[in-house]
Amino acid sequence: MKKTVNLGLLSSAMYVAAQVSANIMSTKIILLPLVLMSVDGGTIIYPLTFTLRDFVHKTWGKNNARQLVVIAAVFNLMIAGLFWVVGKLPADPTWPLQQAYEQLLMPVGRIVMASVISQIVSELIDTEIFSFVFKKVNDVLAVFISNFFGLIVDSVVFSLLAFFGSLPLSTVISIIIANILIKLIVSIISTPLIKLIPRTVDLSEI
Repeated sequence: MKKTVNLGLLSSAMYVAAQVSANIMSTKIILLPLVLMSVDGGTIIYPLTFTLRDFVHKTWGKNNARQLVVIAAVFNLMIAGLFWVVGKLPADPTWPLQQAYEQLLMPVGRIVMASVISQIVSELIDTEIFSFVFKKVNDVLAVFISNFFGLIVDSVVFSLLAFFGSLPLSTVISIIIANILIKLIVSIISTPLIKLIPRTVDLSEI
């Protein structure tokens, strides 16, 4: 029997992996070359989650896409909790990286909370817009329009919750603008990939 890849399962796994990776990478604020704008490191990979969620939506339906958003949020909270617990456990006297661990991974808590809130809000908005536009027009336009609104909401909510008060306001604003620009560029590049994913659910489930 010929085995085929379960695209819904693959997309779901990639979505969760990208979510977790982005949260860890967001502990570093990078300066974009040429434009000299500040942005959290997670922005490099996070925009892909919007399109990956659309993949799941197209192959497993809207209800499963909604569940995936919530599952990823819970998983991110678990990871942040584990980072915190491990950080609080006594370090072996011969291990010299306790301070580095605390500085790098324990601040993930605030970032994860900001990410979870912004993720749930923006991804659920993305889901509803994708569903509406897909049924009215086509999948490519559905991905672009839903991602466009989702990434704006996500960028503003995440940046304010994650960095406001701990970074200068000018830096936070720069992060928001850079987030929107980068996510929009990645979204535009990744949008056509939706044509590679066949719809495997009834249109009523989209």
